[in-house]
Formats: sequence, structure tokens, C-alpha cells
Amino acid sequence: MKRLSFKSRYKTELIDITSAINETIIKSGKSTGAVNIFTPHSTCSVFVLENRDPNVQRDLLKKLHQLFPNDDQYAHIGKNGDAHLKTAVTGASITIPVESAKMSLGAWQGVFLADFNGPRERDVLVTLFDA
Repeated sequence: MKRLSFKSRYKTELIDITSAINETIIKSGKSTGAVNIFTPHSTCSVFVLENRDPNVQRDLLKKLHQLFPNDDQYAHIGKNGDAHLKTAVTGASITIPVESAKMSLGAWQGVFLADFNGPRERDVLVTLFDA
């Protein structure tokens, strides 16, 4: 397992971590299998999303904000109830097949780390499994 850290700059931000994950796979020496990507934070998530058109990222953040506005009244103690709900619907982990020492993603897919309660440093745990 490898722990990677990323620093968000805004309260809500998507960070494309595809290259960092592929670099971790290459350094592991494994060429086939699967990779699990997990973030151990309750206001942060990881998922696969189109990485060619930045408007897809903007659309996702806009819709999540509409569903869970940060200025709404939540029963959660604190001011980040929206961040917890956004994380719950987007997920804390993904598993992706590995082939030829890289993730088997589609041509327009990337792995994103979403911080819904930044700015702060966020960790991602990368675990490789044999085929």
C-alpha cells in the first residue's frame, strides 16, 4: 500500500490524480491485476469521471451543490453537513483493473479526488492486487 497526499486550494475542488496513480503502479513493478484507490476522509471522495472536457467537472460540482447546498440547514453539528452528504453519494473508494502497468481506463476517463471541505491536505491510499 502507498499513501499519496494532495493539497486542495478551494472549499470544493476536483483534482485529477490519474497520473499519480499510474506512476505508483509503474513504481510497484506490477503489470497486471487491480488497483484500489481509497480516501480515509468523510468529506472527500474518489471516482472515475471524464477528464477531457472540464465542463463535466463543473457540471458535477454544480449539481452536487444544488442537491446539497452548503448554506442549507443540516442536523449535523458543524458547518460541513453538505460535504458529508456529497461524499456519501460519490464514494470513498474505487477499484480499477491494471493492464500493461497502468489503469485500464477508457480514453476519456480519469481518476479524481474530490475535496468538499477544503482547502486542506488529503490522503489517498493506493493498494495493488495480483491478477
